[in-house]
Amino acid sequence: MKQTLFTLLLITSIGLISCRKTTNSPNITQYDQTQIQNYISANGLTGMKRDESNGDTSGIYYQILSQGATSTPMQYSDSVSFVLSVKSFDGKYINTDTLNLAHFSGLLGHVSLGGNIIGFTKGLQYAIYNLVKYKGTRARILVPSRVAYGVNGVGSGSSSNTNSRVAGNQCLDYYVNVVSNLDYIDNKTPGYDDYVINDYAKRNNIPISTYTHVTSGRGRGLYYKITTPGTGTDILSDASAFTATYIGKWLNGATFAGTAIDVGTAGTTTLTSFDSLGSLIVGVQEALTGQKVGSTVAMLIPSRLAYGKTGTTGTGSNVCLYYEFTIGTITNP
Repeated sequence: MKQTLFTLLLITSIGLISCRKTTNSPNITQYDQTQIQNYISANGLTGMKRDESNGDTSGIYYQILSQGATSTPMQYSDSVSFVLSVKSFDGKYINTDTLNLAHFSGLLGHVSLGGNIIGFTKGLQYAIYNLVKYKGTRARILVPSRVAYGVNGVGSGSSSNTNSRVAGNQCLDYYVNVVSNLDYIDNKTPGYDDYVINDYAKRNNIPISTYTHVTSGRGRGLYYKITTPGTGTDILSDASAFTATYIGKWLNGATFAGTAIDVGTAGTTTLTSFDSLGSLIVGVQEALTGQKVGSTVAMLIPSRLAYGKTGTTGTGSNVCLYYEFTIGTITNP
């Protein structure tokens, strides 16, 4: 009996000691706080503020890099568009493709439902609402793991995978640009799309001043250039069927469509057939209307005249595009 009682007391003592060790260990809030403070120190970040909007409970740190107009704060029920880059603190997940998939267009309250890439978290949604607040604002945001992807992480493969997975308990580093106007401000000042197009032209040594810039009508915001004039009497209209060689690129330089992709052979001279010009995106319609056989036309297309807010397979929302067409044949009804 004495031996049994001694054993029970020993087990109880071990349990109490274990409990004391647990209470002295950092919880996830403290762990995230340490991660973020060490990250700020290691990367020499200055100007980062701790979120105190709701009693200093979120653990988010942030810096407003460029302030938008502060007249009307965003609500969760508002439609917003923003561009982001995101990386995990361990550097094993990085997405900086701000020219295609790292886009969002929808209700602010739906940000945490996900997007085209890893990074659309509850912490990001909270930060845009409580800290960024206004359209046109650009900010850097450090989000704790507990309001990101938690202990399980997200993505495919093992935790050691690069760019396919965020490991468990990883905090995230964001740059976010909430777009004020994609198109035109007050019908006269070009918006974000125009900035993206001109920046692409500058980075790729494209002489944008030699392009025709459409500033009114359905094609407003389009840039196009006829590099080779066409010949003949047949003229392209919305109802025209035609053949062409063409290429389509995102403004990150990656090719997503083209004649070589259609036929599966690089360097092919095979023509792609189109049932009608009117079946293509509005930017292409506007640039090719009135062209003749042999015309080569390059075009830089704002998102409104491409795939708009919804995007399409492989192309994110609010994405500007580059196309070049050379017209082979034209068949008018």
